[in-house]
Amino acid sequence: MSTLLLIIIIVAAVLVFGLISSWLFMRYVAWRVYQGTLVRTSPDVWGRACSEPENTEQLEMWNRGLSWAKEAGVDTDSTALGILKDEGNVTDIKIENDGFHLFGQYIDLGYDRAVIIIPGRCESLMYSYYFAMPYQEAGFNILTIDIRCHGLSSGKYDYVGIGEDSDMISWAKILKERFGNKEVWLHGICMGANTAILAASNSEAKQDSLFAGMVLEGPYVSFRENFKEHLIDGHHPVWPLLGMVMNEIKRHTGVDVDKAAPINHIDQLDVPVLILAGKNDLFSVPEKTDLLFEKCSSPKKKLVWFEQGGHSHLRIADEEAYDKAIINWFGDLDNQ
Repeated sequence: MSTLLLIIIIVAAVLVFGLISSWLFMRYVAWRVYQGTLVRTSPDVWGRACSEPENTEQLEMWNRGLSWAKEAGVDTDSTALGILKDEGNVTDIKIENDGFHLFGQYIDLGYDRAVIIIPGRCESLMYSYYFAMPYQEAGFNILTIDIRCHGLSSGKYDYVGIGEDSDMISWAKILKERFGNKEVWLHGICMGANTAILAASNSEAKQDSLFAGMVLEGPYVSFRENFKEHLIDGHHPVWPLLGMVMNEIKRHTGVDVDKAAPINHIDQLDVPVLILAGKNDLFSVPEKTDLLFEKCSSPKKKLVWFEQGGHSHLRIADEEAYDKAIINWFGDLDNQ
């Protein structure tokens, strides 16, 4: 064997080894990212507690939500411990859907319509108390829910809002059939907005006219796009990490994030839609929100921009403007 050929073989072997090693390393990194962001590794993860107590805004949202819930009749201490009650105007509910045990809490405020508040990733139903305040003023009963693998609800893998549209259908039927609500609305935050769009565009929901409309805070065009922005913000390499994490999602849940992307379903909506968006949102970026709004097929739609507030933190940045946007929206609809 000539010296040149030997050198070529050695160089080729080193390159192949390097490529394989790099690929295996990135697979490991993708697995770690997936485990750290989208897998419930213990019951304490995504439980009924403030998800970011070190974040002053998040903690303030949590505390204000608890104060509202106590005034509304909720035993927040029992709720945090997972003690189910049916007392006064508050009813804890357990349902089964698609193989999951799901928990919710219904707060009857004396009205004939209700809103399901769908939180984003990492949040339990107690987080949703904070967003209930404008709905009380607008004349709504409240259903807060533990989404799959959050709070008391079962599950290990986060379905990123996909497939959970069937959960919303089950909740809506309970609100109408058991509690007598004539209308059911959806309020989705971040990933919860994804779920709301899929739920209202679901053929069964449309056939039965289950949902009267929705309010979406910080919706994204697709979870892939949203997660890409998270990777950028965390100074992680987008390629090949993004594709690998999306593959991990599909491998563990069967979810195809691209097929179920909100941008592919928002043109199937036939109910009123209010979108609340932040000009400083790093993860549901403004130009993508404009695309969603333009493609939205709703007969009655409105997009309200907020100058301040980060992703999922619009209300804490300006509670008066946030609540006014929702209350005025329903006032306009009620007066038509």
